[in-house]
Amino acid sequence: MKKYFAHLRPMERRLAVGVMVVVIVVLNAWLIWPHFSDWGKLRGRLEDARRKLQLYQTTIAQQPTFEAQLKKFESLGESSVAPEDQTINFMRTIQTQAAESGVGIGSTSRQTTRTNEFFVEQEQNISVTATDEHLVDFLYKLGSGASMIRVLDLELQPDGAHTHLNANIRLVASYQKNPAAPTHAAAPADSKLLTKTAK
Repeated sequence: MKKYFAHLRPMERRLAVGVMVVVIVVLNAWLIWPHFSDWGKLRGRLEDARRKLQLYQTTIAQQPTFEAQLKKFESLGESSVAPEDQTINFMRTIQTQAAESGVGIGSTSRQTTRTNEFFVEQEQNISVTATDEHLVDFLYKLGSGASMIRVLDLELQPDGAHTHLNANIRLVASYQKNPAAPTHAAAPADSKLLTKTAK
C-alpha cells in the first residue's frame, strides 16, 4: 500500500485518500451506524427475560399454596351429589331457601346443563315476588352456602302496588365432576389368551 502511494502524484494521493474516506463513510453508514441501537435493544430484551424469570420463579415457589387452594375448591360444593340427583337437589335447594327467606316462586323453566373440565353446571330460570329485604336475603344465602349457587342474570321491576319486586333470575349451580373410572374391559380377553397359550 505504501509503495502504491509512493508512486502517485500529490493530486492523485489526495484523490485516493478522498475515495477511501468516502468508502469508509459509506460502509459505516451502511453496516455500523444502523446497529448502534442494537445494544440498547439487547439490554431491554435481557431485562425482560430477567423479569419473566423472576415471575416464573415466584409462581413456582407458590405451588404448594396453589395446590392447597385447589384441594380446598375441590372439596367445596355439592361434590357428593350423584349426577342423576343434581337437578332435583338444585331445585330443592332453591325452594327451601325461598321458603326460609319469604320469597314466593311464581314460575320456573326447564333446567339446562353445561359441563367443563372440573364441574357440571345446572342452570335454572325462576320468577319470584318478594320485598327487597326478602329478595336480598334469599340471594345472599343461596350464594353464601355450600351449594355453590350463584346468580347469572337478574331482572327487577316493581309490582303494580309498588310494595314488592318481581324478579326474573337465572341461577347456576356447580357440581364437581366425578373422575371417570378406568376401564378394564381388555382383562378377560387377555386371560383367555393366556389360557389358550398355556394349553
